Amino acid sequence: MQTVARDLAAALRERLAIIGDEESRRDPGKHTERLAAVSEKIDNLAAALPKPIDSQLGHFLQRGSYNKALEFLEGHAASTN
Repeated sequence: MQTVARDLAAALRERLAIIGDEESRRDPGKHTERLAAVSEKIDNLAAALPKPIDSQLGHFLQRGSYNKALEFLEGHAASTN
């Protein structure tokens, strides 16, 4: 998998970890900051993907369907190995 796509998948996994972090949610302000930071990272990495990007992946990212985007990237990585 390309480096940017691999980094994007890692950022998407990081986002899921933050969402599931019970302790982080005890401090809503900090939790929101963490989510905002990872969302910005996701946006920057998505913008850095080599063009043209797959239309399905683009759709998932544009719509904020990050779980589907991660599944797509992981499936793509598995099929290229």
